[in-house]
Amino acid sequence: MLVLSADVFNERTGTAVVVALTSREPRAGFPLSFEIHAAGLPKRSWALMGQIRTFSTERLGRRLASASEEELTRVIEGLNEIIE
Repeated sequence: MLVLSADVFNERTGTAVVVALTSREPRAGFPLSFEIHAAGLPKRSWALMGQIRTFSTERLGRRLASASEEELTRVIEGLNEIIE
């Protein structure tokens, strides 16, 4: 999963806003999915903007990788296109 919410939000609420990641190449492109090139991911991965969730921070594992600012911006743009 890709955490979208800020650390201060996560710490204060005990939850994190996330989108699902998959290693299976999706049929639908942007804005429904976007390839993430974060260094450290074990496989080629896509963020699925249609699968946004709120998770307890206790359920989050260790951080595997960090997405770039450009990637986070693109994911948020995809979410905006879906909800507008």
